[in-house]
Amino acid sequence: MDAVRERYPEHFQRLGPQRLPMIAVATAMLVLLLYGMGVLGFFDGKLLSGMGRLVEIAGLMLPPDPGSWAHARAYGMALIETVAIALLGTLSAAVLALPVGLLAARNVTAQRIVRFLARRSLDTIRSVDILIWALIWINVVGLGPFAGALAIMTSDIGSFGKLFSEAIEAADRKPVEGIASTGGGHFMGIRFGILPEVFPVLVSQVLYYFESNTRSATIIGIVGAGGIGLHLAEAIRTLELQQTSFIILMILVTVAAIDLVSSQLRFAMIGRRGGVSA
Repeated sequence: MDAVRERYPEHFQRLGPQRLPMIAVATAMLVLLLYGMGVLGFFDGKLLSGMGRLVEIAGLMLPPDPGSWAHARAYGMALIETVAIALLGTLSAAVLALPVGLLAARNVTAQRIVRFLARRSLDTIRSVDILIWALIWINVVGLGPFAGALAIMTSDIGSFGKLFSEAIEAADRKPVEGIASTGGGHFMGIRFGILPEVFPVLVSQVLYYFESNTRSATIIGIVGAGGIGLHLAEAIRTLELQQTSFIILMILVTVAAIDLVSSQLRFAMIGRRGGVSA
C-alpha cells in the first residue's frame, strides 16, 4: 500500500479545494436527475401501483400459446420475413456506406469540402429515426417488406458511414506508405493498405447491426413495413396475451441464435487474429 500511495498520491488525498468543482458538478447533475424524475412522475406512486397490474399481465401471458398450428405457421413465415428484411437492409447499407465512409475519412480524402459534405450527409441521414424512415418509404413504395428493408438500409447508411470512416482513419499508415514507396498510387494504397486492415472491424460492425436490425425490423413491422411486427401488434391490440408471449419468445430465440452465430464469426475474424480464442 505504501508503494501504491507513493505512485498515486492524488487518489489518497483528503477532499481539497481542487476537488470542489467536480463535487459541485456531480451534485448538480444528481439534483437535475431527481428533478427530471419528479417532473416525469417517478415519485407519484404510479409505478408502484402498476406493479400489481404488471404481475397480472405476466400471469395471463403464460404459457406461451400460438392458438393453432395455422397461427404458428403464419408467425414462423413472418419471422423469416423479418430476418430477411434485416439481412437485406443491413447488407445494402454496408455496401452503400463504404464509399461514403471512404470519402469522409481524413487519411483517404484530402479535400476538406468533400469530407465536410460526406460527414454532414451522414449526420443528416443518421438524425432521422428508423421508424420515421419506415413511414416515409411506406408512402413511397407502399406497405410490405420492401419498405422495411429500405427503411433499415437508409437508417444504417448514416451509422455505417460514421463507423466505417472512424475505423479507416484509425488504420495504420505504414502499409500505405510501403505501397507508395513501391510506386503504387492512392487507390492501390486504399485497396491493399487500408481495406485489408479494417475489413475485420467492418464485418464485426455489420454483424452486430444485423442482430440489432432483427429487433428493429419487428418494430417497423408494426407500422406496416412487413415482418412479424404486425402480428405482434394485432395480438396485443386484441389482448391475445398468450399469443403475444409466443411471438416474443420466437423473437428472443431468433435474436439469440443470430447473436451466437455472429459471435462465432466475429471471433473467427477478429478474436483469433488478436490472440483471443472463442
